[in-house]
Amino acid sequence: METLSYEIVINASLQRVWDVLWNPETYTEWTQFFGPGCVMKSDWKVGGKTYFLNEQGEGMVSTIDSVDEPNQIIFKHLGMVDKEGHEDIHSKEVIDWSGSFEKYILIDLDGKTKLHTEVQVEKEWREHMNIGFTKGLEVVKTLAETK
Repeated sequence: METLSYEIVINASLQRVWDVLWNPETYTEWTQFFGPGCVMKSDWKVGGKTYFLNEQGEGMVSTIDSVDEPNQIIFKHLGMVDKEGHEDIHSKEVIDWSGSFEKYILIDLDGKTKLHTEVQVEKEWREHMNIGFTKGLEVVKTLAETK
């Protein structure tokens, strides 16, 4: 497991960047580089359930480890979800990476926002995450600065 990190400075407030990250319409736009039609469904509760799903309904089941809107949110990934909606949190493939974190930290820079993200991944996912976050955060920047 390795930790990848990404940063971008956005000419928008913390709340504006937060809203672009987690609004359902803009979430789908900036996460398109991870896969088309990505959605996030969450109860927004620490210890609750959050789902990161592709357009077929497959993806990850996670929980919010901590949240302090609009400053930070940390997700802890628990397992996978198949097309039928069944959660797998016990298979060997899942246990190898279960408990990995995905962090979004927003820092105020006198009205601008530094968005720092970190994700823990297995090495085979490095390129996919690099493309997704590098291109995706540019979309977050564009959306936050123009809409």
